Amino acid sequence: MTKKLIIRVGLKDGITDPEGANVKKSLELLGFDNIVGVKTSKIFEITVEELDEEKAREEAENMCKKLLANPVIHSYEINIE
Repeated sequence: MTKKLIIRVGLKDGITDPEGANVKKSLELLGFDNIVGVKTSKIFEITVEELDEEKAREEAENMCKKLLANPVIHSYEINIE
């Protein structure tokens, strides 16, 4: 049985997000004057062969620690479907 891991990786609070700042500026230039802030993140959808949800979550944690996220600047959220 397969499980879909939905992993959202974003910058931690206090870390400068230049891409988000550029999107905010562009939206304001287009007339969206009520924008307070923009934060960017990446979403990874990874399908794994795993029956046990706890093992799938553990595997997702390892993926984040080893490749998908830099623990110094990123936070991440894992959901399993």
